[in-house]
Amino acid sequence: MLRNYFKIAGRNLVRNLSFSAINISGLALGLASAMLIFLWVQDELSIGRQHQNADHLYRIMEREFTDGKVVADDDTPGILADELKRVFPEVVYAAGFSSSESHMLTAGNKSLRQSGNFAGADWFNLYHVPLLAGTPAALRDPGSVAISRKLAETYFGQVQNALGKSIRFDNHIDRQVTAVFEDHPANATDQYDFLLNWQEFLDREPWLKKWTNYGPATRLMLSPAADVAALDSKLTWFLKGRNDEFSKSFYINLFLKAEKDAYLYSNYKNGYLDGGRIEYVRLLSIIAFFLVAIAGINFMNLATARSVKRSMEVGVRKVVGAGRASLVSQFLSEAFLLVIIAIMLGLTLVSVSLPAFNNLTGKSLHIPLDQPDFWLYLIGLLVLTGFFAGSYPAFFLSGFNPLKVLKGAGSPRSGDLVFRRGLVVFQFMLSLILIVGTVVIYQQLQYFQNKNLGYDRENLINIPLDGDLPKNYQVFKEELLRMSGIQSATHMYASPLGNGNTTESVNWTGKNPDASISFNNTAVGFDFVKTMKVKVMDGRDFSADFGNDSANYLINQAAAKRIGYKDPVGQPLTFWSKPGKIIGVVEDFHFNSLHQNINPLIIRLADGHYGNLLVRTQPGQTKEALASIESVYKKFNPKFPFTYAFVDAGYETLYRSENIVGTMAAIFAFLAIFIACLGLFGLAAFTAEQRTKEIGVRKVLGASVAGIVALLSGDFLKLVLIAVVISSPVAWYVMNQWLDNFAYKIDIQWWVFVIAGLLAVCIAMVTISYQSIRTAMMNPVESLRGNE
Repeated sequence: MLRNYFKIAGRNLVRNLSFSAINISGLALGLASAMLIFLWVQDELSIGRQHQNADHLYRIMEREFTDGKVVADDDTPGILADELKRVFPEVVYAAGFSSSESHMLTAGNKSLRQSGNFAGADWFNLYHVPLLAGTPAALRDPGSVAISRKLAETYFGQVQNALGKSIRFDNHIDRQVTAVFEDHPANATDQYDFLLNWQEFLDREPWLKKWTNYGPATRLMLSPAADVAALDSKLTWFLKGRNDEFSKSFYINLFLKAEKDAYLYSNYKNGYLDGGRIEYVRLLSIIAFFLVAIAGINFMNLATARSVKRSMEVGVRKVVGAGRASLVSQFLSEAFLLVIIAIMLGLTLVSVSLPAFNNLTGKSLHIPLDQPDFWLYLIGLLVLTGFFAGSYPAFFLSGFNPLKVLKGAGSPRSGDLVFRRGLVVFQFMLSLILIVGTVVIYQQLQYFQNKNLGYDRENLINIPLDGDLPKNYQVFKEELLRMSGIQSATHMYASPLGNGNTTESVNWTGKNPDASISFNNTAVGFDFVKTMKVKVMDGRDFSADFGNDSANYLINQAAAKRIGYKDPVGQPLTFWSKPGKIIGVVEDFHFNSLHQNINPLIIRLADGHYGNLLVRTQPGQTKEALASIESVYKKFNPKFPFTYAFVDAGYETLYRSENIVGTMAAIFAFLAIFIACLGLFGLAAFTAEQRTKEIGVRKVLGASVAGIVALLSGDFLKLVLIAVVISSPVAWYVMNQWLDNFAYKIDIQWWVFVIAGLLAVCIAMVTISYQSIRTAMMNPVESLRGNE
């Protein structure tokens, strides 16, 4: 029986080839888009969950209550890991983990810049990173380094050759390779090329040995029997009594965060979890649902558009004894056959488009044909889409009254027409939400690109101060300024694109002694204001003409407002117990992502030359400037390769996720509207077919072609306008929720909805105009004869 159903379905498919091609292509596009999104979502959900003990891995987070605000992050004391392991028996392993650092690594005649971290001795027991050589105890001794397979093969040819060999860091510290670990998969949360001993880090940064200072992260593995909620409760006030700076206005609570949630749930608002990349996962998942729904609705409309052609077949089969269940099974079989073909075509489209999709998303996705989960997904997609897309046509067609059909009265009921039109409205609602969303995302990204950051990021180059540059900084800078294309230069401890250094150790005249206020801070060199092109609102920049500027400070407007001096320039300020005075107030500038507000900032004159060299080039002379910088760099730092980065390019990478999601949304919004138009075309064909005789009568009575086109188009225009009205508030709400993730954002303008509505109307009219004009220009005699 099933074989006969598919045989009949195949004949109908071939008999109506153009109709079948439209139907299958719409389904294939929708399903292919959904599959691409599924692969992306699956990869996002897997990040940080690949570890052997993923269910027992946790990060220590802190919730800092200060200055009437609550801030959450993963900065912890450097000695916290060992203390937690000592105090709590449920903590099996614990390790500190520093921020990523870039160093020049040299072995033999190869010198390359690599990124890595300092990590506690338990690190390889915590995460079970596959070791190709060495043991999990590889990081226990100072002077040791664990490197990746990539580094081992780069520097020593083979993994086996690396163990016990020496690597020189920054041309002055030798470390011995004690382990080689497998390269990290793309879905690993932590990406590093090497790991260094934790005690070395604490000796280098002795301030991290105090409970009052915070910086690195702390990771834990708990025993399977651990009561996580109970431990979390114990951690809340763990630092009380250890940090002697706690007061009524300043204190810190610790809490646990599951490692497997760290990537997707990373945003905090007022100290408490407020989403993260999971929002993008949800957004793309909703888009995938929209695409499948639109494709399924398109299938329904195209199938019912052909119903009149098959009504006679249904009537004859019912007369000769076919039951409704038999007819339903036949039509569902046809639907499933089309869906199977669409899925096969969709898989082909996915395979062809994956290289471009991977290039867009920065991932290495592939069709996981070897994974049972993927086949279950395909089967589920087949079943759901087949039933969703084929159920209504099947029950609609099988419900025809055979006597009425054979008498020529098999036209659809008004309720069926309303249902189909409702589906078109729903299609365009979904499409309009995607269009509005795409426009808003694009506007927000343009806002990022064009926003005045308070400094000029164009023609600004960031160069690490490596090797011999710090000790030769002054002569290096002087010679650099004499070269072609160079406008000015300075140095800065932090990057202009990210400064997470904070302190509460700031005092001034009139400060409430019980208040604990957090300030961002950084150290810079002379000509900082000139090089960054930061505006001085009051006072002056640091200058070599003033011998004691090393004890003075610049502050931004946010800091001036928080300190409260009426005329801050010349007023006393104590930073890290070093008294000085405020010599200038600079305009607020962004030194972090636009996801964050501008915080109070204190800028001090550096007591050493370290961090980053910032060079401003003459406009239009970038090529000459780079050649000049490289020649001077090689003269003063010959053992290090010249490396640099443009600040404006780095700025764009801050919003790479938003750019990727915005581009994906735009592509899939276009596909959604295209598939929706296929459904509209089907409904237009259905309506024209139903009204052929009516149109013939109207033409005989003198109706013009333009009048008939307007008559046919008017109904569809109403449907699109209804979709615009319903979708606009939904789109406004959804996109406002998305914009809440940014401290600096656009306001959604009314004209966005007008443009989206006009675009939808224009696309809809273009779609139906062909069918409307074709029907309106038919010979009325043929129209009247055709329905007899």
